[in-house]
Order: sequence, then C-alpha cells, then structure tokens
Amino acid sequence: MRTKPIQNTAVLIFANSAAKDCRDKKIIAETALFDTLTRHIIKTVKATGLPYFHFTENEQIGDTFGERFTNAITAVYDKGFENIVAIGNDSPELKSWHLRKAFQELQQGNTVLGPALDGGFYLMGIHRSHFDQLSFSKLPWQEVTLFTRTKKLLDEVGARLFRLPILKDLDSQKDIVLLANYIRSISYGVIVVLRRMLTVSTDIYSIVHIFLQDKQGYTHHNKGSPIPLFF
Repeated sequence: MRTKPIQNTAVLIFANSAAKDCRDKKIIAETALFDTLTRHIIKTVKATGLPYFHFTENEQIGDTFGERFTNAITAVYDKGFENIVAIGNDSPELKSWHLRKAFQELQQGNTVLGPALDGGFYLMGIHRSHFDQLSFSKLPWQEVTLFTRTKKLLDEVGARLFRLPILKDLDSQKDIVLLANYIRSISYGVIVVLRRMLTVSTDIYSIVHIFLQDKQGYTHHNKGSPIPLFF
C-alpha cells in the first residue's frame, strides 16, 4: 500500500478478506477463489503505477454497504487526492488498460463508469467535486438499478460521463459458469480456481482443459470473443 500522494489520482480497492467474501457471497466454501481474485486485482493495479489503497472489512466504517464504500472514498480524498478510481475484486476480466483509460479520462475532466452485466458497475472514476458522500451512500447498492441511478446522479451534478466496456462480475455459481465461456479474457490463475469449482461433464471438461493449455502459449486475435463451452 502506498500512502504518499505522488499524483492527483489513486485507486481504491474495496474488497473484503477471502474469509468474509466466502461467508457473504456463498458462491462456494472455498477461500482460494477470493484470494486469487484479490491477488489478481492487486497485480493489475500495481501494473499501472498508480497509488492504491486496499480497504478490507478491517478498514471499512459504516453499517450499510453504501456507508462503508463512500466512507472509504472519502478517506482516500482526505489523503490529498483529487480523483479516485474505485474497484472491487470480483471482476476477473478487469485489465490494467481499463484503469489507465479511467485515469486518462479523469485527467480530461470526465467521470468514468465501467458497467457490469448485472446492472451495477465494476469501476467508478470520479473527481472529488462530483462526489457527495450522502447522495452516493443512498444509491441502490448491490441492486440491478445501480448503474442507471448512478448515471442519473452524475447527470444531476453536471458530470461528463465516459463508459468503459461492459464486464461480468462474479457473484454466484451462475456467474462462474458464464465466465468459463470467456477464459481467454481472464487470468490463468483465476481460470485454474474456476475450473476446480465447476461441476461439468467429462466431455466439456476436456474442452476446457484443451483451451487452458491453449491459453498458455496461444494468442487469440479476438480476445473478446467467447469460447462456447456450454450449450
């Protein structure tokens, strides 16, 4: 964790410990998944060179998700930063270029949202002048209307919005199966854990194994395309 504001933008990783994520999300009783996701996110953030702060449940303050999240954002602003890029640890497709693009847009005065497939968002880049803690704490966090309501709030304060591509969050076993169809867009370490968690037929497992082998030494020219493993 870096604490000296060497520039005006910092990344906030708002992600609980693996043990708490396991209890809260109830995807499966395996902390290895959440440990791997967090390591992946931290590695991704470090690759940008941006200062970052990781707020687990030990650093979070508040009774609701909205209170804890907005308190964390305020705490980073209080360290002297003007812009914050806030992310979680549940978007295995998140890459360093998403963060760099958010940084670039913030430098141009834009607010950034990365919409998630479930109606929320996996990334928010925002200047302190567009952030009102009370208003943001009252947003419908962890609901399907979150992105729409956040956009409306940003429109009300006159923020210019830049949208990143839609990514998939990992919140349920259904999401695990869905992500297995996009193995070329996520890191190998995450794939290994997801593969172990999936219960699939021998034939489908063999296909997954082939593409996992492929991923180690093959460059696909259309990395956004899904690999159809489930029919």
